[in-house]
Amino acid sequence: MNSLNIIILAAGKGTRMHSDKPKVLHALAGRPLVGHVLETASMMSPGVSCVVYGHGGEQVPLALAGLASDFVLQEPQLGTGHAVQQAMPLLDDDSTTLILYGDVPLIQAATLHPLLMHPSALNLLTLHLEHPTGYGRIVRDDDGHVVAIVEEKDATTEQRRIREVNTGILAAPTGLLRGWLNALKNNNAQGEYYLTDIVAMAVAQGVSVHTAQPAHEWEVLGVNSKQQLADLERLWQRVQANHLLAQGVTLVDPGRIDIRGKLTCGRDVEIDIGCIFEGNVHLDHRVRVGAYSVIRESSINSGTHIAPFSLIDHAEVGNDCVIGPYARLRPGTKLHNEVHVGNFVEIKNSEIAAQSKANHLSYIGDSTVGSRVNIGAGTITCNYDGANKHRTVIGDDAFIGSDTQLVAPVTVGRGATIGAGSTITRDTPEHELTLSRSKQLTIAGWQRPKKKPR
Repeated sequence: MNSLNIIILAAGKGTRMHSDKPKVLHALAGRPLVGHVLETASMMSPGVSCVVYGHGGEQVPLALAGLASDFVLQEPQLGTGHAVQQAMPLLDDDSTTLILYGDVPLIQAATLHPLLMHPSALNLLTLHLEHPTGYGRIVRDDDGHVVAIVEEKDATTEQRRIREVNTGILAAPTGLLRGWLNALKNNNAQGEYYLTDIVAMAVAQGVSVHTAQPAHEWEVLGVNSKQQLADLERLWQRVQANHLLAQGVTLVDPGRIDIRGKLTCGRDVEIDIGCIFEGNVHLDHRVRVGAYSVIRESSINSGTHIAPFSLIDHAEVGNDCVIGPYARLRPGTKLHNEVHVGNFVEIKNSEIAAQSKANHLSYIGDSTVGSRVNIGAGTITCNYDGANKHRTVIGDDAFIGSDTQLVAPVTVGRGATIGAGSTITRDTPEHELTLSRSKQLTIAGWQRPKKKPR
């Protein structure tokens, strides 16, 4: 098979988006529209993947640095045919070129493969629509052979009744494509160089024209407005929800889940409403995720229960842990098995060993916590001195009383007990009680201040 080039057209302004941001950089499911297309393109293992950009200047190549092999500027924008021409100097004639669109984000690799089955032909991806308004029509002869594509603005009344439409996605021999592009004219209602005009040229030269259809209509839906973006977002989220349901995941409401990356799940996973998953997230067997939790770039091991309104970001959570509600695990958090992190507890850049617990209103930062440690309510590891971060170490079986401040760097010995209300600035011995409090006093006759009368 000839080598494959992929050209992604991403130069449009997106006037109906009402935004200074290039249309293709607006996000769907947590990544730019064109980012989805580039991911699909990478699955095809192309020799060249080129993004043709225009509106927004260098915003597009800067945002996509490293995701495509080449970027070329289309300036001015004179139509789809003109856009493809900008990339042609990068391509060898002895190859196949596949044309994709940066604002058609959900095209799947499995749908594109049939377009590469006839490398000497022109291959079009078409779609049959009940209501084809706005699309170019596929014109066939009496024998069913494709003879042309007619844009709606240039179509006759009879041609507008055709329900087979052009998706714009096509594959062609690069050498032939180069000749067709050089022969394009702009004598049409828009005054543009239409890529679709190459179909009639192929037919005139006796080049076979093959068509294929997508497995799902949503694969070829484009985005031209915020309304279309919102509609496609919900559609894609439902597609992903259906995949999870088919794998046995329990979703309390499939219409209220957002997956902005890749979510993988083990058996008997349960996800309540309003949860958001960003980046690569893995939920192992029997994990339960409470309502309105957000999990980003994290792995949650078997049997763990995440209570509602918890935020987990770049963290590793062991087996049979209990997290939340309203807990926050920040980057660098690693919890071993059977750890409890309760309401309004924040953990950052810390490792907590098995069976330890911090159930209420605590901050644990830059810390190493042993096994079976109890961290009382209101405990704070004071890890920042105004210039540098310092580490706190808490040994196995330690008991930290409520409202304790551990001023790092400091080590709490194995089995040690810290009395409630203490501020610990020095290492504490193992198996001993350490506390720092002022002596309790009662001041006889003291009167609470009263407001002065006006």
